Amino acid sequence: MKAFGLAVVLGIVATLFVAMSAPARALEVTGFSGFLGGWEVTANVTETASGRTRDYRGPLVMKHIGLCTQGGPEEKKGEMRVQISASSQLNATLSVPGTECTASGPLSDGYNGTMTCSDRQVIPLRLRVK
Repeated sequence: MKAFGLAVVLGIVATLFVAMSAPARALEVTGFSGFLGGWEVTANVTETASGRTRDYRGPLVMKHIGLCTQGGPEEKKGEMRVQISASSQLNATLSVPGTECTASGPLSDGYNGTMTCSDRQVIPLRLRVK
């Protein structure tokens, strides 16, 4: 009976060790923002917490690719934070110097909705998460 109990305990410890040492999951987030889709959004986020809601964080690049671009595309760098719930609900925060924007909604093939920014009105946002 002691051997059985020891085997169960060792199995639980081994399972916990494997779960804790598993590499963090990474996602690539791409898309467009703006009324004419003039800003390209790219982020590579890495999982920082898992459970019923998975949290991700990583560098963000927003590049202005619209027709009015003069002298090359304008780039803004910052950070993206993403939460994805077990029910495929997306909560995203896009931060660049001077501005923070948030988006929330269902995530199926991607997110197609709006983001609300601290210094602007509501802006269209389309994201694809791979």
